[in-house]
Amino acid sequence: MLKVAKFGGSSVAGAEQFKKVKAIIEADPSRRIVVSSAAGKRDSSDHKLTDLLYLCHAHITYGVSCDDIIGTIRSRFAEIRDALGLQYDVEGDFDKLLPRLNRDMGVDELVSRGEYFTSRLLAEYLGYRFVDAADCVFFGLDGQIDREKTYAAIGNALKEHERILIPGFYGKLPTGKIKVMSRGGSDISGALAAAAVNADVYENWTDVSGILMADPRIVENPAPISTITYAELQELAFMGASVLHEDSISPVKEKGIALNIRNTNRPQDPGTMIVEEVEEDGEQERFITGIAGRRNFTVLTIKKRPMNTNEALRQALDILDRYHVAVEHITLGLDSFALVASTAALGDSVYDVIADMQKAIRPDDVNVKEGISLVATVGRKMTSRPGTSGRLFHALGKSGINIRTIAQGSDELSIIVGVENADFEKAIKVLYERFAG
Repeated sequence: MLKVAKFGGSSVAGAEQFKKVKAIIEADPSRRIVVSSAAGKRDSSDHKLTDLLYLCHAHITYGVSCDDIIGTIRSRFAEIRDALGLQYDVEGDFDKLLPRLNRDMGVDELVSRGEYFTSRLLAEYLGYRFVDAADCVFFGLDGQIDREKTYAAIGNALKEHERILIPGFYGKLPTGKIKVMSRGGSDISGALAAAAVNADVYENWTDVSGILMADPRIVENPAPISTITYAELQELAFMGASVLHEDSISPVKEKGIALNIRNTNRPQDPGTMIVEEVEEDGEQERFITGIAGRRNFTVLTIKKRPMNTNEALRQALDILDRYHVAVEHITLGLDSFALVASTAALGDSVYDVIADMQKAIRPDDVNVKEGISLVATVGRKMTSRPGTSGRLFHALGKSGINIRTIAQGSDELSIIVGVENADFEKAIKVLYERFAG
């Protein structure tokens, strides 16, 4: 068994969190590769070190001193070192960094130092070999990760050392310069490490015990999802659920590696296991995996009798494409069709879109309905349960929620309904209570 364990910013925010990480690592010898984020917030009034480093670069850009900010950052690292009795020379490395803090220093290199210093401390504390991400995570000239080169370097590092720790979030360009990933990039680094060594499990340790069935800001104490497929996860993410970014999933998904989201503060919780396929054993009665949604869509309904639907639909989609508006869903009728698009994407161009459609299609009527929310009920078992759609529509209707649009994916993983913005939270609560409560 081989596991890669990635720890987010909240997991390494201070000395007490470092102790939790060490207990987790020592509890399972198969956790031979660790990937670390930069130290995050210790409490709600604190600052993420990455944010402070971005602020520092802004000061430098406008010729303002950032000595106080750098002093704060250095003190955070020194506090962790001293509290844990480590030997790492934080002050010495900062003294080497200070003369380079000028406009010639790239923002990526400066911001990456959050992961670098955190990882140096954590590696010493765990007794792991520190492997700089600049020596094992590589980008091409196009800014995309060179997976082949990266996988080889990480694999070789593990062959040379029994246990390694790699900073997340950054790597190196062919020019030798440091490049950071998008925010949350340490998740990507962890996935790359897992794929590189063909790990059995990629553990992503954070401050929540996995993925929840619904937004806790809407549903009180929603149940956690114990197991979810990558396909279901993609559906929930598309519909607005706060889950991992696609780039942090694809490396492990492609290699069939299970991804386990765990809570550093509650290591006894199993978290959520994300897998390619789930073997149904009949033990879990619940067949809905999760409920998610997004607000603020516009429904354009085009009616014409008689209508060559294929031709009219093609013309409508071409018009929206000219205005760079993506269509979320399409509902077809005999002499009509409805297109659902983001209200923000349409913007003021909605009037031009309607005018162009009237000119090209010559419809009997174009109806515009704004203020629509899309709510998705996602679950891999829905196809084996007759009457799921009926139960869903009945629950919403019984609660006085008017359904404006209905869509179901070809893979039958989700049923998506459009409701008024005013009914958005109510619809999610009703569906959760009906299928998971």
